[in-house]
Amino acid sequence: MAGSSHSDVEKTSLGEKEVIGQNLVLEHVNDASKVKDANVTQTRNAAFTAAVKKSALSPWTKDSFILFWCMFVAFLCSCANGYDGSLMTAINAMPFYQRKFESGYLGKGTGIIFSIYTIGGIVGPWFAGPIADKWGRRAGMFTGAVGICIGAAVIASSNVRGQFIAGRFLLGFSVSILTTSAPSYCVEICPPQWRGRMTGFYNCGWFGGSIPAAGITLGCADINSDWSWRIPLILQAVPSLVVIVAAPFLPESPRWLMANGRDEEARAFLTRFHGSGNPNDPVVELEWVEFKEGIALDGSDKRWWDYSELFMTKAARWRSLMVILMGVFGQFSGNGLGYFNTEIYRAVGYDDHEVFVLNLVNQFTSAFGAGIGVALADKMPRRKVLVWGTFVCALMLAGNGGLSAKWANTPEESKNLAVGRAAVFFFFMFNIIYSFAYTPLQALYPVECLHTNSRAKGMAMYAVVVGAISFINTFAGPIALENIKHNYIFIFVGWDIVESALWYLLGVETVGRTLEELEEIFTSKNPVAYSKSMRTIAIRDNGAVIVVDGQ
Repeated sequence: MAGSSHSDVEKTSLGEKEVIGQNLVLEHVNDASKVKDANVTQTRNAAFTAAVKKSALSPWTKDSFILFWCMFVAFLCSCANGYDGSLMTAINAMPFYQRKFESGYLGKGTGIIFSIYTIGGIVGPWFAGPIADKWGRRAGMFTGAVGICIGAAVIASSNVRGQFIAGRFLLGFSVSILTTSAPSYCVEICPPQWRGRMTGFYNCGWFGGSIPAAGITLGCADINSDWSWRIPLILQAVPSLVVIVAAPFLPESPRWLMANGRDEEARAFLTRFHGSGNPNDPVVELEWVEFKEGIALDGSDKRWWDYSELFMTKAARWRSLMVILMGVFGQFSGNGLGYFNTEIYRAVGYDDHEVFVLNLVNQFTSAFGAGIGVALADKMPRRKVLVWGTFVCALMLAGNGGLSAKWANTPEESKNLAVGRAAVFFFFMFNIIYSFAYTPLQALYPVECLHTNSRAKGMAMYAVVVGAISFINTFAGPIALENIKHNYIFIFVGWDIVESALWYLLGVETVGRTLEELEEIFTSKNPVAYSKSMRTIAIRDNGAVIVVDGQ
């Protein structure tokens, strides 16, 4: 959708040559045999492939390192969320915490304390979208970080259960503002050829928070006072303090600048960070043409109350469907069991100290899986990863559930520790596979699918969906584990199979395309089929790209 001031489209056709920019010209032929001395291959976006081939962007320049610093600050926003996910699992098992608040290890009391965080996560996004749209992505990160510091102060100083719950609500509220703005910032500032790895790295901040939280709680577990749980809660504010200091000095998203009429600043950003200072770099030329065609100056992002752009057209509804699918499946594939890791380990024979150690080790092995997923994010098709990754998750959970059932049904005097170890092995493997398939894509896929003018509000919608599903996980999870125990795991086995089928039927492929080009996919008659289509190209030794239209 073009804005009113973006009608000076530069893309033209000259005979058999498509001129996109000064240094980006595509030749078109009808027969690959006419092309000599070239490597014939297939791609999803010929112009993008040509631009990347000719781009001089290097990851080893000063400006690239500034861009990496921007990504690290956004990474810290994700750390705040991951820290809490691992933190409460361990704190809930601490005796001084239990004596202070008498919540119980499982059941309704634990469910309320865990789930109030997700209630805050459902309320917060309604403020997050307008903040990020009106004042910029950096402002959203700054605001969320301030809220987390306040929430950490409230919860760490708690002496009564009500204050603890209020702190949990404020933390969830503030994290949702962070996780609306930060992934939007990531995907909008990174060069398109690095988008998968850089934005995927953002969500690995979950482990950047969960691993320190597991280690800190392990180290504090032997403190014989309330400081055993207060210290980890205080340290929850550390990543947000860095964000507060750094965010005002970061460059703003070029897409947000463009959408707010600050074209010269947007072009300057692209030239500096995507073109190594060359305004005629092919990637910069391609992005600039697509910016002017695709970013509106009068979109719904200028109206804080207007969410209609998420659903008003067929393309918008397809985009929103992808966001909702990831919001639901990314939280309800069995990963919600991670809030109760210690109880899952304890249920198959591990003692109090061992469950803390396993909780820490699980964070490292899961982070390893996520790291592999990030490294391959710019190459692996999203659809295949989600379809097969979710299916393998079902198999791993089935193994864990079956062995947990065998342990539970074996008389105490006949229990075999090898069964418990095998159950934990399958649970670890589930977390590794889940982290490989979902962790990089939980932030990357929704922000890719959303249009620039509706990205912040779309991510706010995503946060609401995530919060709602997380509420089910954190409130119903401990009640279910208390009442039906290991049988709760089998619910996710069946559901993961359903998820895998739905990804196959509905998942839209986004890899290998610029953000703006995805509009062509979502406006097509069948977005799923169109997204899987490939174009034949021939690449000469000098980097010139020739499009073979007849194949």
